[in-house]
Amino acid sequence: MREWRTWLGVLACVGSAQLACTPSDGKSSGSWEQDESSSVTSVPAEGLEVAPALVLNDDGGVRPSPPPAPAPGFQPGFHQALRGSFAVGGVTTFRLRIPIARAGERLQVTFRAGDGSLTLERATVARAAGPDGTLLSAPVPLAFGGKSGFTSGPRTLTASDPVVFPVKFREELAITFEARGALAASTINAFPGSTIRPGTHAMSSGTLSGETFERSVGVATVSVEGPPGRVFLAVGDSITEGYVDEHNDARNAWPALVESQLGVPVVNAGVSGQGFYDALKLLDGEVLAVKGVTDCVVLLGTNDLGEAGAEEQMEGRMRLLVQRLEPFCRVWVSTLLPKEKTNYGSYDLVKSQRLEFNAWLRAGGTGAGIIDLEAVTRRPTNVHLYLPGLTADGIHPTTEGHRVIATEVARVLRERGAL
Repeated sequence: MREWRTWLGVLACVGSAQLACTPSDGKSSGSWEQDESSSVTSVPAEGLEVAPALVLNDDGGVRPSPPPAPAPGFQPGFHQALRGSFAVGGVTTFRLRIPIARAGERLQVTFRAGDGSLTLERATVARAAGPDGTLLSAPVPLAFGGKSGFTSGPRTLTASDPVVFPVKFREELAITFEARGALAASTINAFPGSTIRPGTHAMSSGTLSGETFERSVGVATVSVEGPPGRVFLAVGDSITEGYVDEHNDARNAWPALVESQLGVPVVNAGVSGQGFYDALKLLDGEVLAVKGVTDCVVLLGTNDLGEAGAEEQMEGRMRLLVQRLEPFCRVWVSTLLPKEKTNYGSYDLVKSQRLEFNAWLRAGGTGAGIIDLEAVTRRPTNVHLYLPGLTADGIHPTTEGHRVIATEVARVLRERGAL
């Protein structure tokens, strides 16, 4: 009741434009709302001009002052699962050219070791220019606990100290580092413009003049400090990682195309050849270790088809995957794309299992949001065949297929995902 009378007094004060008021309970207005971390020992009796806690609308009503903007934080603007391993005996310089899908003022780069120990001597970040590996800005050194490098054990993730480096949405960066030992690596070539050269060249601002090396290597995640927002992470197999043929471009994979359409990060944890077993076994290090994700999109299961009883196993593992992801992110699951052939098992069994699994997903078997990608990629006359021009080999989509997939994912996330 006292609080109600106090606010009534404030309203009367504002309405009559008085310079000072006494609350209706008769006590002096000498208390102030403040953060727990600050302290006020006294309040001047006069001579202090204070903005009112309430302001008037045009219609005479009262609205509270707007809340403060959320504090900036680190969220991923790039990610790769890096299931493979690539080893070098002597110190070797890698320059990885990658797009960063989040704007902000500071960066933090997380490196991942491969199947052995890794020593990173030095690493820098700069703005990337043309496909020849030249830079648009001078290399800025990264530090790791105040040191220029680190040594880590197999499969270990090591994050750099935050570094001031303003970046725009989808700006391309060159991360250059000198390393020896085992580095985690992607299983496909998908990063054109990346190079490798023996020796120590991390501070070089010119062309690295090394050999083309299009696998993503070493760099697991780049997080950017900025206003908090939605960040999607894609979980899948080679279709998600972006495989089309021997030379691919992660910028043309459906997660990157969704990212471009929606204007929010859609980072990629796809791994070629992956099924549910591997995804669950390695979920902690490849997905759950990525901090700041809000949503996950799962397109997984085509590599599980073909074995007797696979449909029941797939349903159980998909439910378990969704359950493990739900505390981490809002989950979206996709139906499986057409499959015109199989490299494993009976094709007749593959066809029947895929249809049964998709029907189970559409019926709400996981409780997650559904994105029906089969519906936009299949032929109207044959559910097992892609629309003309959408497949490269009967299993993987073409770049046009990735565009069709991305358009549907973006549409669903706009309509049902509040984007």
